[in-house]
Amino acid sequence: MEALIPVINKLQDVFNTVGADIIQLPQIVVVGTQSSGKSSVLESLVGKDILPRGTGIVTRRPLILQLVHIDPEDRRRTGEENGIDGEEWGKFLHTKNKIYTDFNEIMQEIETETERITGNNKGISDEPIHLKIFSPHVVNLTLVDLPGITKVPVGDQPKDIEIQIRELIFKYISNPNSIILAVTAANTDMATSEALKVAREVDIDGRRTLAVVTKLDLMDAGTDAMDVLMGRVIPVKLGIIGVVNRSQLDINKKKLVTDALRDEHSFLQKKYPSLANRNGNKYLARTLNRLLMHHIRDCLPELKTRINVLAAQYQSLLNSYGEPVNDKSATLLQLITKFAAEYCRTIEGTAKYIETAELCGGARICYIFHETFGRTLESVDPLGGLTTIDVLTAIRNATGPRPALFVPEVSFELLVKRQVKRLEEPSLRCVELVHEEMQRIIQHCSNYSTQELLRFPKLHDAIVEVVTSLLRKRLPVTNDMVHNLVAIELAYINTKHPDFADACGLMNNNMEEQRRNRMRDLPAAVPRDKAASSGSQSSSGEQTESGTGSWRGMLRRGEDGTAVDRTHNHVPSSPHKGHAVNLLDVPVPVSRKLSAREQRDCEVIERLIKSYFLIVRKNIQDSVPKAVMHFLVNHVKDCLQSELVGQLYKTSLLDDLLTESEDMAQRRSEAADMLKALQKASQVIAEIRETHMW
Repeated sequence: MEALIPVINKLQDVFNTVGADIIQLPQIVVVGTQSSGKSSVLESLVGKDILPRGTGIVTRRPLILQLVHIDPEDRRRTGEENGIDGEEWGKFLHTKNKIYTDFNEIMQEIETETERITGNNKGISDEPIHLKIFSPHVVNLTLVDLPGITKVPVGDQPKDIEIQIRELIFKYISNPNSIILAVTAANTDMATSEALKVAREVDIDGRRTLAVVTKLDLMDAGTDAMDVLMGRVIPVKLGIIGVVNRSQLDINKKKLVTDALRDEHSFLQKKYPSLANRNGNKYLARTLNRLLMHHIRDCLPELKTRINVLAAQYQSLLNSYGEPVNDKSATLLQLITKFAAEYCRTIEGTAKYIETAELCGGARICYIFHETFGRTLESVDPLGGLTTIDVLTAIRNATGPRPALFVPEVSFELLVKRQVKRLEEPSLRCVELVHEEMQRIIQHCSNYSTQELLRFPKLHDAIVEVVTSLLRKRLPVTNDMVHNLVAIELAYINTKHPDFADACGLMNNNMEEQRRNRMRDLPAAVPRDKAASSGSQSSSGEQTESGTGSWRGMLRRGEDGTAVDRTHNHVPSSPHKGHAVNLLDVPVPVSRKLSAREQRDCEVIERLIKSYFLIVRKNIQDSVPKAVMHFLVNHVKDCLQSELVGQLYKTSLLDDLLTESEDMAQRRSEAADMLKALQKASQVIAEIRETHMW
C-alpha cells in the first residue's frame, strides 16, 4: 500500500501539466494561525530549511509540497541521467526541468515567485506554488502550506485580509479528499484554537482532522500539555501529536533540523516519558504517511469514476470542436447538408435534441394553428362592433327613397362582409407567428444540433442570412394568399350554402311559431281571420317565390309598419312663419324603443349574419393553416438545402466561410491536452487496480 502515495503524486504531475485542478486529489492541508509553527512542522518533515522566514505573514501563496522518497538505487540512476550531484534535490513546476540541489536556492525561489504574483505589500494570492522534494530521508507525502490565520491587517495589507485568508483556507479544506492538519501552539488555550475551529466547520464529525501541538518546550513553568495530548481538553478522532520545533534563535544560529530532531527526542523522554513514542516530528511523519495511504485507498474508487466521467465530457467537447479542416469543399457541403436536415427534422419533430423546457419547431407551429389562432378566431364575436342602430341604419339605407315592404337583401350582404373582414387581421397574425417560429428554429439548430457551426462564425452568419432571406421572401407570398382567402369569402356571399340554408329554415320555423303565438294572444275584439289573412297573404307570396326555408323569405316576412317613423327625431310638417327650412338637415338617431317590425327586422339580420359568419370562420380556420403550411413551411423545407448550396457552395467563398474563430484552435488544444491527461490518469489508476491494491 506504500505505493499509493506515489500514484497520487503521478496524478498530481499529470494534472499539473495542464494547469488544472478539476480533480480533487488526496492531500494534507496544513492550517494554523500566524507564528503557530506551521512552517517549522513542514521543515521538520522535509529535514531541510526550505521556507522563507520573517515576522507577520510570510506564507502568502499556497505551497503544494510533494515529498518523494527515493532509495539509493533510484537516486544513483536519476543522478546519472540528470547530472545531479547530491542525494537530495527539488523541482518547481514553474521552472520546468530545472533541478535545485541547494535548498537555500529553493527558499529564495519560493520568496521570488511569491513576490512575482503578490508583490511586496504582504497581500495574498490563491495561485499555488508547486514544489517536489526528492530525498531518501523523507516519507511519501503531499502537503499544502497555507497562509496563517490573522485577524488584523498590518501595514499596507488589504483591510479584508482576514476574509481573503479564510476563503483561501476553505477552498482547500473543503476538498473531501483532504486531511486537515490543524496546528496549535502549546502555550495558547486549546479551546480557542482557530485551526480546530475552521476544521470543524467543514469536517463536522472529525473523520479527517489531525491536531498538532507545537512549542511544547515553551509552556509556562509548572505546566504541561499532558491533558491536551491525551485528548482530555479537546478530543480529536485522528489524534493529537505534540512536537518541539526550533526556536528563532536556533534558526538564526543555523541549527540543523537533524540536531533539532535529536533534541526533541531528548525533551520528550524527559518531560513526557510515557508519551514519547507517540509524539515528535518523526512519529508525525509516519502517522501522516499512514493516514494518507488509507485515505487514498478509500478515495481511489470515487476518484476513478470522476476521472472517467470527465474524460467522457472532454471527449464530447473535443468532438464538438471538430478536427482541423483538410478538405474544405467536402466540409462545407457536409455542414450545409447537416444544418438543412436538422432544420427540417426540428419542424417534423424528429430532431436528435428535443427541447423539454418549451415547445419549439413543428410542435410550436401546431400550437399556433390550433390553440393560438383557433382560440383567437373563436373569440371573435360574430356581431362584435355591430349595434342595433347600425343594423337598422343599414336596412334603411338599402331601401333608397322608397319605404320598404320587406327587409332588403343588400343590407345583409353589406353587414356580413363587414364582419367577415374582421377575420383577416388574426389570420395575418397567424402567418407572422409561424414566421417568427421558423426564425427561432435557426437559433435552436445552431445551439443544440450543429455545434460544429460555432467553429466557423462566418459560415454560421452566412447560413442564418440565407435562411432569413428565404423566409423573408416567402412572407409576402403567404400574406397575399391569406389575404386572398378572406377576399374570396367577401367576393361571393353564398346564401345557398347547405349549412346556411339549414340555419335559415330553423329560424323560419321559430319565427312562424312566434307569429302563431302572437295571434293566439290577440284580444277578442280583433277578428282572427283578418289578422291571419294579413299574415297569410305575405306568407303565401314568400312561399311562392322562395319556399318556406328561404333566407329571402325571412327577409320579406313582415307586417305593415307604422305610418310614423320613430327612428329619428320628429320634424315639424310645416315651418313657423318667417323661418326658412333647410331640407338637407339630417335627423340624428336617438335612443328609443324600436317598433315591433324594426325589432324583428334587426333580429332577422343579426341571426343571418351570425349564421353565415360561423360558416366563414370555420372555412378560414381550416384554410389559413393549410395556406401557411404550403406557401411558407413546406416551401422552406423543400427549398432550404438547394438555396443554401446555391448561395454558399462556391469556390470563392470556401476560405472565408471556413475560417475558424480566433480562440477555437486554442480551446481545441486545451481540450485535447486535458483529455490526454485524464486518459493518462485513468491508466495510472488502472495499473494500481491490476496489482490489487484496493
